Amino acid sequence: MKKYTYTEKKDTRSGFGAGLLELGRTNPDVVALCADLTGSLKMDAFEKEFPNRFFQVGIAEANMIGIAAGMTIGGKIPFTGTFANFSTGRVYDQIRQSVAYSDKNVKICASHAGITLGEDGATHQILEDIGMMRMLPGMVVINPCDYNQTKAATIAIAKHHGPVYLRFGRPVVPVFTDAKQVFEIGKAVMLNEGVDVSIFATGHLVWKALEACEILESKGINAEIINIHTIKPLDEAAVLRSVRKTGCAVSAEEHQIHGGLGDAIANVLSRNFPAPLEYVAVNDSFGESGTPEQLMKKYGLEAENIVHAAEAALKRKKQEFSHS
Repeated sequence: MKKYTYTEKKDTRSGFGAGLLELGRTNPDVVALCADLTGSLKMDAFEKEFPNRFFQVGIAEANMIGIAAGMTIGGKIPFTGTFANFSTGRVYDQIRQSVAYSDKNVKICASHAGITLGEDGATHQILEDIGMMRMLPGMVVINPCDYNQTKAATIAIAKHHGPVYLRFGRPVVPVFTDAKQVFEIGKAVMLNEGVDVSIFATGHLVWKALEACEILESKGINAEIINIHTIKPLDEAAVLRSVRKTGCAVSAEEHQIHGGLGDAIANVLSRNFPAPLEYVAVNDSFGESGTPEQLMKKYGLEAENIVHAAEAALKRKKQEFSHS
């Protein structure tokens, strides 16, 4: 197994803030809008350096999306920022009508996604956002894994013409990807080549998948780990190439079991190469208050859960071979 190490932990929202600031310095068309959460979204550095290109909308998320859509008509590239729950669930109608249907060049940037929002509780933790956004025609959906990849993704989406949903989080997580990486929308990243089971992970679960890979290796299981940072458009070729080699798969995400990465992969496999697929995700449940660590454990989003899912997928693969 290829070994991954890290020397620091950072929150992915800070990667977004750093990427936005760099964009501000290199692309004069980039503007930023925030719904009263400038510090939480790490947009304060952009605001300080480019006050004439920053718009504090207040607690009026629907207005923010409408304003951003209008700005694109004049050639601006607006980046909107608020919590993931308010970025999607609260303003889905405005996103659908004013952004997706109209194919506006708006970048919807959403922090504090998933249950790792923690102590703020279920009303602020959204676990349905990936499903909601990937169903919208033309919407790109990106969920990077660490600080460096979030910064790179933020910079990359400014070059993509069309609506984008960029999802990131509040807790500090290991920084293990290359600081100088070039982010390619829709291109999965191979982290460890294996032959026994494919593990497709996204966001905070990518590091958990690498931890699971080490445990599986100690059990004599050679897992392939792939970082699916872009859920839509999904890198179908990478998915099929891997599963055709291993014969079974696991999806791992900090999202509902319905509508997210797992269902996207299941769609591809069912149409092209039916194979056992196990999900690691929140099982049709809302979250609750607690520390991110407590919630990840309670809702089954730890490395050990990925290990169990991989073992279940392998067992199903062996059963299918014995029946053929």
